[in-house]
Amino acid sequence: MSDGPHRAVVEGPFGPMTLHEAGGVLVKLTWDKSLAGADPGDGSALLAEAGAQMRAYFDGRLRVFDLPLDWGQGLHRDVRRAMAAIPYGQTRSYGEIAKAVGAPAQAVGQACGANPLPIVIPCHRVTGSGWFGGFSAPGGVETKAALLRLEGALLL
Repeated sequence: MSDGPHRAVVEGPFGPMTLHEAGGVLVKLTWDKSLAGADPGDGSALLAEAGAQMRAYFDGRLRVFDLPLDWGQGLHRDVRRAMAAIPYGQTRSYGEIAKAVGAPAQAVGQACGANPLPIVIPCHRVTGSGWFGGFSAPGGVETKAALLRLEGALLL
């Protein structure tokens, strides 16, 4: 099998999710309810492992993903690594991430919104200071709230 691109569809609580791999790393996670019953993709060993880890996360058996990822470059890389360092069941504010990476909070928010691997790189764990913050993946803040509830970080 070549180095990609490959894709695989995994069922999750928000509907079918498509994992995308290129060059031996995960590069994107998307989901769309219209994909129900769609071609599952051509897969790969990495995508099979990523699918297994996604299912384990949603079942409450996995707290940290261990997969090769495309971290991006520059500020996006720094913000994505800072998000990945937030422990399961905890949150950090945009300001806390901004301080950690040495960038303005607004730039951190934009980098969070550009995260191509939501859930795997847990942008849902980043909130505003005194407000919930946004979530650019399908379902918006309702999906963010559901993920935080799954992790026990939001008790509402």
